[in-house]
Amino acid sequence: MKIYRDVYARMISPENLFRAWKVFKENKRNKVDVMEFEINLEKEIFKLHRELKDRTYHHGPYSGFWIRDPKLRRIHKATVRDRVLHHAVFRILNPIFEPTFIANSFSCRIGKGTHKGMRKVAEMIRAKSGNYTRECFALKCDIRKFFDSIDHDILLRILEKKVVDKRMLWLLREIIESFTASRPNLFDRHGVPIGNLTSQIFANIYMNEFDQFIKHALHVKDYARYTDDFVIISNDRKYLEYLLEPIREYLSHTLHIELHPHKILLRECKRGIDFLGYVILPHHIVVRKKTKQRVLRKLRERVAQYRNGNIKEETLWGSLSSYLGVLSHADAYKLTEETLNNFWFWLKE
Repeated sequence: MKIYRDVYARMISPENLFRAWKVFKENKRNKVDVMEFEINLEKEIFKLHRELKDRTYHHGPYSGFWIRDPKLRRIHKATVRDRVLHHAVFRILNPIFEPTFIANSFSCRIGKGTHKGMRKVAEMIRAKSGNYTRECFALKCDIRKFFDSIDHDILLRILEKKVVDKRMLWLLREIIESFTASRPNLFDRHGVPIGNLTSQIFANIYMNEFDQFIKHALHVKDYARYTDDFVIISNDRKYLEYLLEPIREYLSHTLHIELHPHKILLRECKRGIDFLGYVILPHHIVVRKKTKQRVLRKLRERVAQYRNGNIKEETLWGSLSSYLGVLSHADAYKLTEETLNNFWFWLKE
């Protein structure tokens, strides 16, 4: 296994920090805090570089707010300088860990995503069922309060397997321990904030341990995961039932996380498998009802923002294109027509 001994110097270099800023600022130029940072950009970047070089850097506090997407989530937003640093860290960590991830891990990876994940599961179901001519079952699970449950010490031990640069590990600990979930104590620090770019790669690194267990210890072939949501396909219902116990034990004992007890679903594939916003049915795919509702709600909000002068016309059209893109991955001709009709009605009312 390849290990990395000297990555900190590259990570904190002004060149890497300025490149991280360039990626970070995309679509954020009209944000007040981003504009304030940009006014003194060189001063801020070089100050951050000096603090990192001297190891006097301390991660700042978070501001929290709620979003509904579709369920209510608490988002924690770091300061601009910390978010620029998150991008700089991501630029170094991602090439190190990306090659270790399995092909069927679809969350927050270039060339992957929800649509590719859904299509892969549909492909596995067709292959296992002989195009729905044989019995086929899906075991679908997700992790209970996943981001809040990530154990800091376990995450750092996983990172240490490949990154042995002590300065880089110091910084990673500073970022990881800048946030704890509710009711932490000295011996039980856990949780990473939804909203940090680093949290996305930390989640993949953490759950990659589970992916490797599934593939190499349990020898499961037809498996796909998106963040904390995973599915296994088999012709044998009893085999899927058998898998639940070793899965529970590994998650609990090794990663200190647990399956959500109310989100374990084992059902015949021909009845429809709900995965990543779509329902995979025999010979066609439909948009989940909640996904449809969310698309219409968000599109109406965008139209209202445009009419109030809060967003530009190009942003509005970009949103419409994005939502139509969601529908394009399903057999949703009528729903697409309904969405367009609603859009024009809201725009003119």
